[in-house]
Amino acid sequence: MLSPSIPNCCYCIHCNPQSTNYLLNCCDFFPLRALSIPAGSIQKKNVLFVIAHPDDESMFFSPTINHLTSRGHNIHILCMSTGNADGIGDVRKEELYKASVILKVPLQQVTTIDHPDFQDGFGKVWNSSKLSKILEKKILAHAIDMIITFDNYGVSGHCNHRDVHQGVRRFTLDTSEKDIEAWELVSSNIVRKYSGPIDIWLSFWTLKGEMHCLVNEHPLRSYAAMSQHLSQWVWFRKLFVSFSSYTYVNTLRKINK
Repeated sequence: MLSPSIPNCCYCIHCNPQSTNYLLNCCDFFPLRALSIPAGSIQKKNVLFVIAHPDDESMFFSPTINHLTSRGHNIHILCMSTGNADGIGDVRKEELYKASVILKVPLQQVTTIDHPDFQDGFGKVWNSSKLSKILEKKILAHAIDMIITFDNYGVSGHCNHRDVHQGVRRFTLDTSEKDIEAWELVSSNIVRKYSGPIDIWLSFWTLKGEMHCLVNEHPLRSYAAMSQHLSQWVWFRKLFVSFSSYTYVNTLRKINK
């Protein structure tokens, strides 16, 4: 296992001797420690991303997805709505599939929920117990080892993001599957949120406890994935993906049971 003296975040050239861009390289500290894989192990994990809307995977979680897929871990995405707030849920669902191809997530491992109790929109409360039951079926069907989702604020404060967090937390409290780890994407303040790659350094210096930061090794892939969401690809989202720290780094914190 990793020594406690080793930092939880790293962006160093020696991890990839063919690269000259230190912003795009990250040691294997996260999968070795957070996924409880001993150094040198070839064991791969089944990791489930639980998101609220099509495009969350590209706008917020792509550094983690890129990191894990590049190391051979098996990624699943569970999207709790079709993003039908404007009546284009079917379009947005297809856009999620296209973005998943860019992010190297197999389409058969991408699930979108279209349920009357989980509709996109502010003011729509999602029941955490019902969400937990849906999550449990997905986890048991695919032998999921690890869950990654939003934290209690949900990056943007969107109520659907926050309800997804509550549903995952409800699952962790109720489940008898004690070996499943759950991690949340840490929300940052407005200054850091739009600091772009500068937040890589800030993330490193603010780590504490069971937290890990992952540098995006393929930020252009993240941009390309978000561009597949054509219905959402308006000027301010193009700016967001360019300047958001979530394009360049993710900080994850363990959800304690």
